[in-house]
Amino acid sequence: MSRVCWPYFDPEYESFSTRINPPRVSVDNISCHDCTLIKVDSVNKPGILLEVVQILIDLDLIITKAYISSDGGWFMDVFHVTDQQGNRVTDSKTIDYIEKALGPNGHVKDKLRTWPGKRVGVHSIGDHTAIELIGRDRPGLLSEISAVLANLDINVVTAELWTHNGRIACVLYVNDNTTNRAVDDPTRLSVMEEQLKNILRVCEDDKWEGCTSFSMGYTHVDRRLHQMFFADRDYERGGVTTEIDYPPAFKPKITVDRCEEKGYSVISVRCKDRAKLMFDIVCTLTDMQYVVFHATISSDGPYASQEYFIRHVDGCTLDTEGEKERVVKCLEAAIQRRVTEGLSLELCAKDRVGLLSEVTRILRENGLSVTRADVTTVGEQAVNVFYVRDASGKPVDTKTIEALRKEIGHTIKLNVKKVPAASAKAPEASGWAKTSFFFGNLLERFLA
Repeated sequence: MSRVCWPYFDPEYESFSTRINPPRVSVDNISCHDCTLIKVDSVNKPGILLEVVQILIDLDLIITKAYISSDGGWFMDVFHVTDQQGNRVTDSKTIDYIEKALGPNGHVKDKLRTWPGKRVGVHSIGDHTAIELIGRDRPGLLSEISAVLANLDINVVTAELWTHNGRIACVLYVNDNTTNRAVDDPTRLSVMEEQLKNILRVCEDDKWEGCTSFSMGYTHVDRRLHQMFFADRDYERGGVTTEIDYPPAFKPKITVDRCEEKGYSVISVRCKDRAKLMFDIVCTLTDMQYVVFHATISSDGPYASQEYFIRHVDGCTLDTEGEKERVVKCLEAAIQRRVTEGLSLELCAKDRVGLLSEVTRILRENGLSVTRADVTTVGEQAVNVFYVRDASGKPVDTKTIEALRKEIGHTIKLNVKKVPAASAKAPEASGWAKTSFFFGNLLERFLA
C-alpha cells in the first residue's frame, strides 16, 4: 500500500500576510467635533471584529456608530467612539494603547494584560484562581457563595455576576489570603468545589444542575459570562416572572432577512441603546459560529439600530425557520443579560477577607436580591457595585436604604443611585437612563 504524504506547511505562513500588510490604525479627533473616529485596516482573520470591539469596550469607550466591511481578504472598520461622559478620547495614554493594541503588535497578549487602567475584563491570572459558577438564581445566593470563600480564608479580588431567566452566572478571581497567591492545592480546591456545589444544588433531581469549575489561565469575563449562559441555554427559559417587564416600545426588535444578491443573511436589531451593546451582539454571533461580513451601527436618541450581514462559518445562510428563531432568541438573551432595573449601590472600602460576605449578608438581611454585581480591587481599595431589587419584586423603599446606611457604618462609603424601572411612558418622554458605570471615576470620588 502506498504511503500518503501530506504537503508541508511552514508554521510562519499563517502570519505571513499580516507581516507583509500589517494592520493600520488611525485615531482621528479632527473630523468630528463630538466623537473620536477610530479606523482599522487589516488583513481579515476569524474573530477579528470581536477582538477590536472587545479592546474598545475594555477601555470603557462608548461606540455610537460603526461601519464594518470584511468581504474578501481585507478588514476595514470605522468606529465613532466617546468616553463615558460623551466626550472625545483625548487622553494620550489611551490613544497610545489603542494604536498599539490594534496595531501590528496587538496579538502579543502580555502587552494587553499590562494595561494599568483595567478593572474588569481582561485579567492576568498569574496569582489568582478563576472560579466559574452557574446555577439556579435565588435571593441571598451571592451572600452564601462569598461566606463559603471567607470561611476558607480565600479573598475575592475581582468578581462579576449576571442573572437572567432565573439563572445566575458568576466569575470570581480569588487568592489565598495568607500568601496572596493562586489557590492550587488539590485538597483545598476539592473542598471549595464541594461546598460551592452544595450551595448551587437546589434539589437532588434538579434538571438544571449548577456547575462549578476552576481555571489558572486567562479569560475575558464579559465574554465568558455570555458563553456560560449560552451553554446553559438560558435563551430557552422564557416566562420567568422575575424578569423585567418591558413595555412594547422598549422590547428588542430583531428580524432575520435574506440578501439574495450577495448571499447573506441580514440580522436587524433595534432596541434600547446602552454601553457594550455591540459587543454583546457580536460576541453572541461569534460564539454561534457566524461570521460578520458587513455591519452598520447607529444610535438614534434612546434607540440603537444595528444591522449585520452574516453567514455561518461553513458559508451557509439562515434558511430554516428553526435557525432564524434560535438566532433571534439568543440575541434577545444577549441583549437582556446586562440590562438591570432597580437600585444601584456603589461601595468603596479598604479590602479585607470577608468584606464581600459582610456586605452581601447585610443586603440579604434587608430583603434585597442582587441581580448583577461588579466587584474589583484597586490597590488596597475594594470597589463594588451591586444592582439590587426587593426580593418580593417590589420597589426598594427609603426605609430600607436608610437601614443599609446605618448598618454598613462609616468604614464603607455608600452611594445609592436610582435606576428608573421600565414604565409604559414613551421613550421620547421618559428617556432610558444608562446603567453603566466607570470604576475609575467611582474610586476617585471616594478618595477625594
